[in-house]
Amino acid sequence: MPERRPSQAPGDPATDAPIPAHATPGPVAILRTKVELDLWARSCPSSVFVPTMGALHEGHASLVRQASALAWSRGWLAGDRAACIVSIFVNPTQFNEAKDFDRYPRTLEADVALCAAAGASAVFAPSPDVVYPPGEPVPVPPLPRVATEPSLEDAHRPGHFAGVCQVVLRLFQLVRCRSAIFGEKDWQQLQVVRAMVADLDLDIEIVPGVTIREADGLAMSSRNRLLSPADRALAARLSAALRAASESTRTGSNAHPGRPLEARRAAEEAMHDALTRDAGFSEGAIEYAVIRDAQTLLEYSPARPARALIAARTPGGIRLIDNAPWPSDLPLGNHQTSRESNRSAS
Repeated sequence: MPERRPSQAPGDPATDAPIPAHATPGPVAILRTKVELDLWARSCPSSVFVPTMGALHEGHASLVRQASALAWSRGWLAGDRAACIVSIFVNPTQFNEAKDFDRYPRTLEADVALCAAAGASAVFAPSPDVVYPPGEPVPVPPLPRVATEPSLEDAHRPGHFAGVCQVVLRLFQLVRCRSAIFGEKDWQQLQVVRAMVADLDLDIEIVPGVTIREADGLAMSSRNRLLSPADRALAARLSAALRAASESTRTGSNAHPGRPLEARRAAEEAMHDALTRDAGFSEGAIEYAVIRDAQTLLEYSPARPARALIAARTPGGIRLIDNAPWPSDLPLGNHQTSRESNRSAS
């Protein structure tokens, strides 16, 4: 049994390291069947996995580069390249609305090119029948508390984390990776996957990948391409609200020394104000803007790391999420690099 590795620590040189020139870019094996995947996995028994739903962007490229660097640093190779595999699978079981599933962008050719340029050695692009074979039940594992109790994504997207845990566990079983990268942008999902892996005693290291942002602070997302110009301008308010939370905290801490719960309330009020003022989001469009325990996502405790989390829906119906450590000194209004975020991640 391979040695169990703890969750990746922020600032680990393995994830900050540049990818060696001879590990990028190059031909990528496109795997569509379980037989093809098994053959690839047997050739490199240790690999780093990046699960995605496609429509890839620079945020995903950052995760793939991180995965390639991590695999290379550990000597996990596929031939003469880093053993980094990316899945591209639009999972039907984690969408609450059929129209959301139908309009999710599919851009496989461009996605494969991005993976190749970022250092992946394989792309697993299965059909639904490969992931969910007809006549073979794929069970939903027991959901951890962080998937059911925080009243954040779990409340606003009922059934979502059941679909996430089902497909992630299934992909883990198919890919048989040693490590997997999950982006911090979907913070609750990251905590859910970490908890599921721990609860099931899986020998898989879950490594966080930092959020990459547009110049105005908007977190990169595959859904951003669906935003109208008006919605796109409004979307930048999420990162502005995260900045406001930290700025108010610094002021609130001075105004309320020794009273962190009041500072938390001031931060939540600052987020709501930043989202709604000057013809911003309507109150009804804001699903949550809260400060929570960074790991459990339950009530904030001053003794533990905290996270500011936001979800809101634009007038055009596009749902946006974002988060940041709280308080944070990160400049969320410009492009955020991996090294900057790793120094401040919770």
